[in-house]
Amino acid sequence: MKGRALLVPRTRGEAVRHLLLDAGRLRTDLAILREGDQLALPLADDDPVPSDWGEVTFREFAPVRPPGATDYRERMVATPEEFELLPRSFDVVGDVVLVRIPPELSSRSKEIGEALLAFVPGARIVGADHGVRGPERRRTLERLAGDGGWRTRHRENGLAIEVDLERAYFSPRLGHEHERVARAVVPGERVYDLCCGVGPFALAIARDGRASHVTAVDSNPDALELLRASLVHRSFASRLTVVDARVEEFTAGAEPVERVIFNLPHEGIKYLPSVARTVARRGRLHYYEVTPRTEFERRAEAVVRTLERPEEWTVSDQHVVHPYSPHSDLVAFVFERVRSS
Repeated sequence: MKGRALLVPRTRGEAVRHLLLDAGRLRTDLAILREGDQLALPLADDDPVPSDWGEVTFREFAPVRPPGATDYRERMVATPEEFELLPRSFDVVGDVVLVRIPPELSSRSKEIGEALLAFVPGARIVGADHGVRGPERRRTLERLAGDGGWRTRHRENGLAIEVDLERAYFSPRLGHEHERVARAVVPGERVYDLCCGVGPFALAIARDGRASHVTAVDSNPDALELLRASLVHRSFASRLTVVDARVEEFTAGAEPVERVIFNLPHEGIKYLPSVARTVARRGRLHYYEVTPRTEFERRAEAVVRTLERPEEWTVSDQHVVHPYSPHSDLVAFVFERVRSS
């Protein structure tokens, strides 16, 4: 069957697949094509696709006809109303599956967990994600099925990342964004990754080798322990320094650098003026925020106005990283410091 396709590098395939699934844009009844170093993902509609997600083209797809269920929901006995409430998407981190279950289906959480454990190849444990809490961004998890702990090794963009989903924040939905920012680094730049978590931005940038040095900063000692574990036996480890500090402590005396990454989506705005002071002239600040869709068009300029000298800044880019809720998205803003006092 011929249809619209999104052509992406294989290293970005899983991240873009998640984006399409979350947006209801991926056809799951057609098989993904593998073409050398690229994947062709079947698109479910004719709406425009962000240009940085991949190249829109056409391909001849084969229908998916695997044995057994092609959707974990098919493994469950549910009324039509319950079926519509069952989560359509879930996250796979290493051998751990995370799912958010609506309150209306809380009594069926264990069944959903068992269905996912049987459905996802290689899954060891399934957990209900009850959200991220506190300044260290630790998840509240409920075991639904499987055994063992929440520590796993996740592979993303050719990197093996040590993750413990209960002790330190990590989202596989940012895989494309990690790669995008790493590709943007100019040779010789110094980079700060603030509130780095387990360090996926810092690891990707250090691995690529264009930055002269990367400093990864977080106040969660568990996250930094996992980052250090990911660096063991890595040839690029000497290009990355790990710092245990709160963001306001680090920025108070930090020397300005050419690129700063600040991913603290729910409360980062209150630290942004001090973070902005660590950006050198002509440097770039990557800032992430959960933004209501109704405010997307105006939000970048509103954020600039919160800085101490807004006239020194310009908006280089803003784009949706992934949907966050029915009415909001995780949005990436890139600000350039065009001059400094």
